[in-house]
Amino acid sequence: MLSDKLKQAIRQAYKAIGENLTHFNPRKQQTLLIAEIAKTLAGEYSKDRKIITIEAGTGTGKSLAYSLGAIPLALARDKKVCISTATVALQEQLVDKDLPFLKKYAGLNFDFTLAKGRQRYVCRQKLTLAVTTGSGNEPAQAGFTFAEKPDAKDIRTLNKMHKALLDGSWLGDIDSWETHLPQHIWHQVQSDKHSCLKNLSEHTHCPFHKARETMDQAHVLVVNHSLLLADLELGGGKILSPPEDTFYIIDEAHHLPKVTRDFSSASITLKGSIEWLTKLRDTGDKMAKLIKSKNSISPALKLGDDCQDLLVEMQKVINFIEANANVYFLENESSAQNNNFTKNSKNDEQVYRFENGIIPQTLKNWAEDLQSLSKKSLSHLNKLYNGLIEAVKDGDTQMYVAEPLLAEAGFMLQRLENLQSLWFMYAKSDSDKGAPMARWLEKITLKRQDYLLSASPIEVGFTLENMLWSQCEGAVLCSATLRALNSFDHFRFQVGLKNNDGSQYQQVDSPFDYQNNSQLVIAKMDNEASAPEFTDEVIAKLPKYLKQGNASLVLFSSYWQMNKVALALREDHKLEIMVQGELSRQQIIALHKKRCDDNKESIIFGTQSFSEGLDLPGDYLNNLIITKLPFSVPTSPVEQAQAEYVTAKGGNPFMTLSVPDTSKKLVQACGRLLRNEMDEGVITLLDKRVVTKRYGKQLLDSLPPFSRVFEK
Repeated sequence: MLSDKLKQAIRQAYKAIGENLTHFNPRKQQTLLIAEIAKTLAGEYSKDRKIITIEAGTGTGKSLAYSLGAIPLALARDKKVCISTATVALQEQLVDKDLPFLKKYAGLNFDFTLAKGRQRYVCRQKLTLAVTTGSGNEPAQAGFTFAEKPDAKDIRTLNKMHKALLDGSWLGDIDSWETHLPQHIWHQVQSDKHSCLKNLSEHTHCPFHKARETMDQAHVLVVNHSLLLADLELGGGKILSPPEDTFYIIDEAHHLPKVTRDFSSASITLKGSIEWLTKLRDTGDKMAKLIKSKNSISPALKLGDDCQDLLVEMQKVINFIEANANVYFLENESSAQNNNFTKNSKNDEQVYRFENGIIPQTLKNWAEDLQSLSKKSLSHLNKLYNGLIEAVKDGDTQMYVAEPLLAEAGFMLQRLENLQSLWFMYAKSDSDKGAPMARWLEKITLKRQDYLLSASPIEVGFTLENMLWSQCEGAVLCSATLRALNSFDHFRFQVGLKNNDGSQYQQVDSPFDYQNNSQLVIAKMDNEASAPEFTDEVIAKLPKYLKQGNASLVLFSSYWQMNKVALALREDHKLEIMVQGELSRQQIIALHKKRCDDNKESIIFGTQSFSEGLDLPGDYLNNLIITKLPFSVPTSPVEQAQAEYVTAKGGNPFMTLSVPDTSKKLVQACGRLLRNEMDEGVITLLDKRVVTKRYGKQLLDSLPPFSRVFEK
């Protein structure tokens, strides 16, 4: 229960915020949210299930609401608040603006920090090693330190990073580095859980460990969904605070199902794996020699034997796939009649998805053996790894001698974990009660031909229930778009919540005057959006609609269409257009705002990523044009497997998956227009399917109550 003292503290904080915010109007939607969040987390609705899901329309001030609903309660009960977001933009807003404001004016004494995954930080020791190895001629350590031999430009970058880290001008995280860092460089110097250890004296000053100290002291942690899942997968409390001591605020919660699914998947390349497995026995032998203890002899010998067996079994899998290449892969596109094939133009890869996740029995038998062998190899390598750590601590082995091997073993441990995970998913028998695993293989022809094996769960609700909902002290899930077609059912199923388990649900409308401040125009189009002539019709009619406002955002569903329309309008109408991909997102926004400030017409062309998280308030956007309903074709093997599963259960994947997904995306896209209560503007939809198709009315009815105009 919420004590009177706590209720008073929350009221006082809200009052103090209002007194220090210009043009602040207490909103009944916001006060309702604060109360509902606080009551849910305090256990007033359910003592066992302190979970609330909130859809809060734009302008309801949800970040202030969940902060005031959760932080005072957490401070009183000695719990932590973990705010998880999907985008960097929202993280920055929370850390740079919202939380500092709250701390300064709300009379709440709390500390907060932005927590990032270990791999976002450089390892100081690895960077030092890379600088000395990269600049010298002796390639002794370079064999593993650099996956790709660094060129002169890379070496200059590494030296610059090293100098900036030492003089304190760089904090050591990839996000604050001034330019883009190539992946092949960053991978070699990033912190990893296997070699960058705080209890090794050379690593005590590594940026990650310094950041971890501030995390331990903070009352509020701001993280992204990936870091949250990384911690939960380890059992919770290994990176972040323990779930039982934490109130989780999951903002932008509509991303959680997909991030969880991606996190629960695994992939390996067969020939690539054979290459590093060939080196693994040597790594074990080198570690055993350094440890000097007799205890290291047995795991090194066992690791060698298991590696040999792994190589034999992996080669069997390659031989099997190559023997069946005419079944799995197409020689030309014209024979692509089978639904299991998806042709991906990128690098001309070919993908074969196993129907209903069922793989041939021979492959399943090998998967069982490979899973067992990789698990045993992991155990042996871990023993050697821990033995070497102890040898360094005891002073039997010099750190500078052990360092390269620890890092090398770290890479191998991560790869073995992934290998075991993949083979576990291939060996596992799917339950009749739930959806099967999606399993697929790809032929890759980059520098050489290889085969990529992948597996992913289709549904992740049970994973979130086991790792998060059943473990945490309390949780708030919120977003401006959680309902699909005016119902929480689709989202509830995706994240593993139920309607009758004590979880709370709240939908709060935006305080905006949609009826008077905005207009939704359904354009009269001659062509269906899928027709080849549609693009030419967009080119012909768009100039007229661009005249409806001087700050325009035009959203496309494909890069190809966007670029074709931009080229035509630039040539034929001499329009100045900023196109996504030609400049960075930040540059486009900055240039757009400058043009608007100078009272010049400004036009932005963007795709799906510009329909979410883009904040252009006031005069920065008054004319939003959506060329096409944001239907996404199930192109990934996981999406195809999901559609197949719905069909197998007698459902219609289009109505069950595609339409609800499109509904959410359309609401998000329309949410770009009105950002503040005084904003005004027009939305024009150039897709006639909202009028001609039976699902069209459902899509329109799920939008805010704009005044509607159907062109005749």
